[in-house]
Amino acid sequence: MRKLNIAIVGLGNIGSYLYKYLNDNKKILTKKNNCLPFIKYVSARNKKRKRNIKIKKNQWLNNYLDATKIKDVDLIVELIGGSEGPAKKLVFNALKNKKHVVTANKALIAKYGDQLAKIAENNKVNLEFEASVCGGVPIIRSLKESLIANKISKIYGILNGTSNYILSSMDKDNKNFQEVLSIAKKLGYAETNPSADLNGDDVSAKLKILSSLCFNSFLSDNIYVEGIKGIDTADINNANKLGYKIKLLGFAEYINNNIYQRVHPTLIKKDSYVASIDGVLNAVIIDSKPVGQSIIQGEGAGPAATTSALISDISSILRGNIKFPFSVSSKKRKKLKFKTIDESLFSAYLRFEVMDKPGVLSNITSIFSKNKVSIKRLVQNPNKNKKISSIIIVTHKSKNKFLNKILKEVSKKNFIKKKPKLIRIDDN
Repeated sequence: MRKLNIAIVGLGNIGSYLYKYLNDNKKILTKKNNCLPFIKYVSARNKKRKRNIKIKKNQWLNNYLDATKIKDVDLIVELIGGSEGPAKKLVFNALKNKKHVVTANKALIAKYGDQLAKIAENNKVNLEFEASVCGGVPIIRSLKESLIANKISKIYGILNGTSNYILSSMDKDNKNFQEVLSIAKKLGYAETNPSADLNGDDVSAKLKILSSLCFNSFLSDNIYVEGIKGIDTADINNANKLGYKIKLLGFAEYINNNIYQRVHPTLIKKDSYVASIDGVLNAVIIDSKPVGQSIIQGEGAGPAATTSALISDISSILRGNIKFPFSVSSKKRKKLKFKTIDESLFSAYLRFEVMDKPGVLSNITSIFSKNKVSIKRLVQNPNKNKKISSIIIVTHKSKNKFLNKILKEVSKKNFIKKKPKLIRIDDN
């Protein structure tokens, strides 16, 4: 029976879960893959940390980089995290030394994926990263294999469970942002420092990877990113009244030989599929030909979901499948043009908190008219006690640059009480 010797580097919650799963299920995995997945070595920063697993003394490596040099290591699972430091050293060295690599590290792949792919291809080893995007949702393998016959024009969806939990909880429980964030931290849905989830960086990294796979392009940082910190209960309630839900979405579109990448809060119709995805779930929608629209959803994070993705990658290597990391060889990947969203057309929701006095509304609408942005719907909610008024405007489709220009011009007016709000609308 063939055997594949594995080194797991990083024994946090996910690494420990993977270790136990591989040991508990090695018989069935061997049967399914005709090859034994054998954990030869492990390495972790804190050897003395309490873990619910029994690790043999001879399995421990004192130096994590030794895994890249030892001859009887075939595959390294990198679970350190981060785009720099130990994780970067480990993966680069492993591939250079002809070791297969499986990783859940989206930050590393998003930043160095192009370089790492070339090294893997030159050395005829695998670099697999299913777990780097949407946890247990098999989106990477779907793009590489299941949808290989299709020409993809658009991929979008909910790619971050933390932000989705916060927005859906604000909606259901009528709680403010900080209240829900505090609950998310207590439940383990949000990190102690959740900035990457809240400011859109996490979704941005995932979208870069998905975009590259969809369009056979190199990774690009040309991506518009906006997080959810500015969303409050007033926006949630207004969206409901207008027939929408607010979700943090990532979009990558191929239009006229150009790629547009963007991450931002979005108003979507209540009856749309994406609007029904709540809590920590992720959902990815792919538009392609000839199959049409494909939807994949599931748990986006956590030890169990991530381990499911890691085992999928390990099993592929167990079967002896040597594949290009980004589906096609680096020589055949394209240097496509990545455009900003300035010229893109959007309907938009805008909210202005203003002094309740004559002439304010006409002043605002004149700025819309000057910038050739047509108003589809206007709602004014005065608060006579506070002598302020909330003006909600929904626009027809207009260029993003004109919408931003309006926001900038109105922000300078002395009747503005709070920073104006703009949320793009997706009616598809």
